[in-house]
Amino acid sequence: MNLRRNLLLASLAAAAFCATGVQAQDNVLRVGTDATFPPMEFVENGKRTGFDIELVEAIAKTMGKQVEWVDIDFKGLIPGLISKRFDMAVSAIYITDERKKVVDFTDSYYAGGLVVMVKDNNTTIKKLTDLDGKKVSVQVGTKSVGYLTEKFPKVQRVEVEKNQEMFNLVDIGRADAAVTGKPAAFQYVRTRPGLRVLDEQLTTEEYGMALRKDTPDLTKAVNGAIAKLKAEGTYAAIVKKWFSNSAAK
Repeated sequence: MNLRRNLLLASLAAAAFCATGVQAQDNVLRVGTDATFPPMEFVENGKRTGFDIELVEAIAKTMGKQVEWVDIDFKGLIPGLISKRFDMAVSAIYITDERKKVVDFTDSYYAGGLVVMVKDNNTTIKKLTDLDGKKVSVQVGTKSVGYLTEKFPKVQRVEVEKNQEMFNLVDIGRADAAVTGKPAAFQYVRTRPGLRVLDEQLTTEEYGMALRKDTPDLTKAVNGAIAKLKAEGTYAAIVKKWFSNSAAK
């Protein structure tokens, strides 16, 4: 009798332990990311930081969860999500029809795309049509080259190999503007004075947080948290910090 009683107590204790483990896990949001894309996500002084990182931390806090980050190469994000290595993938992922076939996305949380960067004191380029006839630096092999070729044939393209060189040409006045991805442009103006990004974008591509198709309740909860952060002003503060149109003070 004592043996049966002890076995029963042991079973109940094990069940309680498992239940506690599940409950604790419910309070953890496992998020896969490739922290190599400033200002969206990157490592600084040994710590993950960036727009995506801060936003996910705020979302998790709103949901009453702790974030457990999983570092993984960008190409492994969708496969890792599908194989349940983590609950959500957040790493400046564009929402595309192809990706939507295999994963779900939150509502768009930020609009990326191609933008124009000029000197702060540039008075000749105020809108996109002002690019015609101007010298515009672009990085070889990027979407910027083909887009300008097709949409702005009157632009004098200055094609360079490196991203940094493209920005430097604007800095020293050898190019009137640079066309590049929005995150890279804002990262540069955030750390360098005297430059700005035009408000009007050349293209718009929406970023989304990817989740598995078998967790619709989680997708709904994350969308709800994003909406709450927008309503209370937290989202706007994070956007302003990482995408201010001037250098960091």
